[in-house]
Amino acid sequence: MRVPTIPPNLAGIPGGKPAYSFHVTADGQMQPVPFPPDALIGPGIPRHARQINTLNHGEVVCAVTISNPTRHVYTGGKGCVKVWDISHPGNKSPVSQLDCLNRDNYIRSCKLLPDGCTLIVGGEASTLSIWDLAAPTPRIKAELTSSAPACYALAISPDSKVCFSCCSDGNIAVWDLHNQTLVRQFQGHTDGASCIDISNDGTKLWTGGLDNTVRSWDLREGRQLQQHDFTSQIFSLGYCPTGEWLAVGMESSNVEVLHVNKPDKYQLHLHESCVLSLKFAYCGKWFVSTGKDNLLNAWRTPYGASIFQSKESSSVLSCDISVDDKYIVTGSGDKKATVYEVIY
Repeated sequence: MRVPTIPPNLAGIPGGKPAYSFHVTADGQMQPVPFPPDALIGPGIPRHARQINTLNHGEVVCAVTISNPTRHVYTGGKGCVKVWDISHPGNKSPVSQLDCLNRDNYIRSCKLLPDGCTLIVGGEASTLSIWDLAAPTPRIKAELTSSAPACYALAISPDSKVCFSCCSDGNIAVWDLHNQTLVRQFQGHTDGASCIDISNDGTKLWTGGLDNTVRSWDLREGRQLQQHDFTSQIFSLGYCPTGEWLAVGMESSNVEVLHVNKPDKYQLHLHESCVLSLKFAYCGKWFVSTGKDNLLNAWRTPYGASIFQSKESSSVLSCDISVDDKYIVTGSGDKKATVYEVIY
């Protein structure tokens, strides 16, 4: 696929800031997007986000996840996950610490099962650890070991029966959580698989890779269904909960929003460096991306009108949104996580 270049006459919109959102057709034609009047207003569209809490983890925070209902935040750093109770904003220390992997290895992903009682942790090790959070003190109830030296991302099937692990060797390992066995591997990526999401109906899996591709898979059969080729490594992606759109964060600093059934897409240019994480709001009307440029950007689905931006003090490596779309948590290179309240 050829890289569309922006013609000079499209570089700015009269009376506005330079165009940053472009519609790209199947043949590579690029046009700035004229945003509709309701791009930034209406039910479910935030006005801004307010920082309400800082969680001083003490190491670079590569992974964050928020419990449902919103009470606990899990921050993954070097060798451990810390658990924070954010229902009391005055709390300055974690309520518990889960020592995982080896002390010097970074956690890259942590995911809660929907019941909130189990946490799965992966990172710079060949082992995933499964934590029982319902025990009087959290304990490891199982470990899953694969042949790959590292796990870059995790996803849990909607029925909680299966865990998908994006491996540094490019494979997607599929784990049966009940029997704690490796049931299959999805093979196709020729370099590390960096990010993953599951379609809202639970039938398709989307993965991004360091091989510059995004692929979709039949979740039950493991067949590759689609492949999108890019000129940049893929660092993050998210599937819109209401369907149709897949947002992809690139090493090149672009965010691209692909229609899952049609060849047209949107290309968004507001980050100034690689896009490290991305997450859709549960309502599907907006999503956030974070970058090495210290930015948290909130975008309108699908065309990418900028809803708000927040500049942090260091690279923003990870993010999550609470199930009620009221809170955002980011993980930072500054060894902390930040809790935002979303203001409507």
